[in-house]
Amino acid sequence: MAAPQSARGLSVRKNDTVLVLAGKSKGRTGRVLRVFPAEGRAIVEGVNFVRKHTKANPQRNIKGGILEREAPVHASNLMLVCGECGKPARVGHKILEDGKKVRACRRCGGILDK
Repeated sequence: MAAPQSARGLSVRKNDTVLVLAGKSKGRTGRVLRVFPAEGRAIVEGVNFVRKHTKANPQRNIKGGILEREAPVHASNLMLVCGECGKPARVGHKILEDGKKVRACRRCGGILDK
């Protein structure tokens, strides 16, 4: 099993919009469907499709054939897209007046957490 990306964890979370920086899906944007912090990977909607050959299983109501589905992408190949400026940006942190720590866009300073 691979070590996590960093001690603090990943900068991407579920439902974030991200840009793919490297690989066969380079340049595409999509929504994060699932995050695997232990492996440092995330599944992004419409990105990194792989073909999976499945055998039919009538008991589980599974049809056989070749399925196309998203495979996990390493978090180092993803960059968060800011909701305010709409551009990919590095992630920083801010502490709000109420003491809450949130992720912030390094480009425009906008808050990335909803």
